[in-house]
Amino acid sequence: MSVAEELAKKQREISISEFFERNKQILGYDSPTKALLTVVKELCENSLDACEDAGILPDVSVEIQKSGKDEFLVVTEDNGPGIVKKEVANVFGRLLYGSRFHVLAQKRGQQGIGVSGAILYGQTTTGKPTRIRSRPAEMDVAYEVDLIIDIRKNRPSIQEEDFVTWDKPHGTRVEIPLKGRYITAQQSPLEYLKATAIVNPHARITFRPPEGEPIVFERVTEELPPKTMEIKPHPYGVELGTFLAMAKETKSYKLSAFLEEEFSRISSRVAKEICERSGVPPETKPKGLDLEEARRILDAIKEVKVMAPPTDCLSPIGEKLVKKGLKNVLGSLKPEFYSPPLTRDPAVWQGNPFQVEVGIVYGGDLPPDQPVQVLRFANRVPLLYQAGACAVTQAVQAVDWRRYGLEQRGGSGLPFGPAIVLVHVASVKVPYTSESKEAVAPIPEIMEEIDLALKECGRRLKTHLTKKARRAKTREKFDIVQKILPRIAEKSAKIVGKTAPNLDATVTKIMGVIWIEEAIAYDAKVKRHTVTIDLHNFTSAGKKFNLHALLPRSAKLGKVDPKPSEMREDGKVTWELKRINSVEKATVTLELLGLDKEEYDESDLYVSGISPELVIGAEPLPGDWELDYAEFEPEEGAAPPPPEEEEGEIDYDETEEVLEDD
Repeated sequence: MSVAEELAKKQREISISEFFERNKQILGYDSPTKALLTVVKELCENSLDACEDAGILPDVSVEIQKSGKDEFLVVTEDNGPGIVKKEVANVFGRLLYGSRFHVLAQKRGQQGIGVSGAILYGQTTTGKPTRIRSRPAEMDVAYEVDLIIDIRKNRPSIQEEDFVTWDKPHGTRVEIPLKGRYITAQQSPLEYLKATAIVNPHARITFRPPEGEPIVFERVTEELPPKTMEIKPHPYGVELGTFLAMAKETKSYKLSAFLEEEFSRISSRVAKEICERSGVPPETKPKGLDLEEARRILDAIKEVKVMAPPTDCLSPIGEKLVKKGLKNVLGSLKPEFYSPPLTRDPAVWQGNPFQVEVGIVYGGDLPPDQPVQVLRFANRVPLLYQAGACAVTQAVQAVDWRRYGLEQRGGSGLPFGPAIVLVHVASVKVPYTSESKEAVAPIPEIMEEIDLALKECGRRLKTHLTKKARRAKTREKFDIVQKILPRIAEKSAKIVGKTAPNLDATVTKIMGVIWIEEAIAYDAKVKRHTVTIDLHNFTSAGKKFNLHALLPRSAKLGKVDPKPSEMREDGKVTWELKRINSVEKATVTLELLGLDKEEYDESDLYVSGISPELVIGAEPLPGDWELDYAEFEPEEGAAPPPPEEEEGEIDYDETEEVLEDD
């Protein structure tokens, strides 16, 4: 027998289960610590997806029981729709078996590997079966099965099965024994569930650790995420081999019908234009296309203008719920500022729609001398490993954060400061770097969208820090002036034997600003925010200008005084303020109805018609309000404001000592 024949006898097919059993690190099981977290992650994702698919507000329980040295039992239980008996073994006991792989819609899991991979890891490390209990709503009892995976055949092997009573009306419970290591550090099951609660504010998650009391992350909204709709492939993202395979499998008899029915955004007119440009007749049978004809059709598609893919296949968290989720989980840290979260408009990579969302939290009890914490998410799932290889981390490192008030040594890398940066990428096809779904690949289109979103949020953070610094400096100056000048006037009046003069004009001359200050009161009974905005004129001349506010579009506007000169549907409100004389004050009050307390804690205020250098507490009106933002002319008869002089540092402690000695 020849060597070739000897080698041929050894050739055999390898099942997918056998492959992953020998290469479990590919699925995220490359260390005991990471393995335990990965099992929790896969089970939790399955529960959340099942509940949302059925239109049920998720109530998910995760329990980790210590059962021996480095051995644990991970138990998850949900209130989802349950699984019919005939599908339970296949869903949990076969790798690459699932209902979402071919669906172009945003889902957490799509590969059909996650939960079966977790079961495979558990049986490989402990030799024990996994127990599954599931009950659909239409059944009076639950079906319970103990199973292992036949690695050679990639098929479930049922060890025991029975019908049992269960007080849950519907849901699924999974118990996986495994070898692992439990930690409470940053990359732990607790941190994963905490991060999951941030981007899934509609879910109630209960965690029972091996030791200690249960931890509950309550849901902060009763709104389920918008249901995603399945879309067809977009022609811009289809490659040659895929196109030919689709042509072989289609039920359409004509090329024009094939293009219309199998791809999104191709109408009969567009299909006809593609056929004309490619030189392939529209009556051509798709199954008969050769390589050259397929190539010409794809080249023609690139030349024809095809609408972007529809975006109802995506389910972004939304600006309102990003902030709610952050406040719910990070409330104990008491940050001083939540930059208004940003949800970018949908974009496309290789024909796949995606959206980027960013939120920044600053100050409070966050550590000021450490690198900012970056919270990475993809399709509402936290990404805790492979941070350096992730597009999110790379995009954060590439931004020059010194422009936005954070310390960044060398102008690149993670900035330092009391901040948390949240980035969420939602897509029908997230380009993960591996099957373990731990990092987003640095696709240029995705990197660009993350960069734009980070910079926009950074500008909002810079606005807050600038406003805070200017207000603090002016407030300190104002307090000192109010304290020192009256004492000087009082002592001088005694010396010359006269009454102390009114110092309003003097204080005004020293200050030289319009001081805008707001107060927000909340009435929980009627869900009403009452916003009071005081505008003090501490300049030497009367001022007339416009005040602008950006209000939440989800809020209903109640009483407003004075009446705005303009109110837009996008929440932009404008007041043309009458002349405020020197040393006088004007007040604007408004009511916002229908918001929770944490949804509105600071107004975005802008001014126009006045030099922004004269205003403390509001920013110059940005260009997207579609007004004329050229330099405003000084008021008629009023002298132009003098250039601001450099102020020497005032030793306030020394001033206090002088006053006390006097």
